[in-house]
Amino acid sequence: MPNDEQVHLAAEGFRLLADPTRIKILWALLQGESSVACLADIVGAAPTAVSQHLAKLRLAGLVRGRREGTFVHYSAADTHVRALLAEALFHADHTDRNLPDGPHSHAITP
Repeated sequence: MPNDEQVHLAAEGFRLLADPTRIKILWALLQGESSVACLADIVGAAPTAVSQHLAKLRLAGLVRGRREGTFVHYSAADTHVRALLAEALFHADHTDRNLPDGPHSHAITP
């Protein structure tokens, strides 16, 4: 059984990912670094909204920012974010198309 802090952090991460725009932002960042303006174009949202989403994702440790002069380049925090998002989208695709579990399904290990 995970400890209370692990459960809290996992729940907080899922809560922050429970937004379509944030999922799109993370997916875009998994393709490479990007600025707020570029992300706004990609996800079809206002730059101020994207900036607010990024701030929350950064606080949750899902996104990192790298300052270069007056610009900040954002990226996914680590490979765990990639795996988490990939698995969520894989599950969504299987649910959407009513497919059975495939070879990529994972068992939970302690």
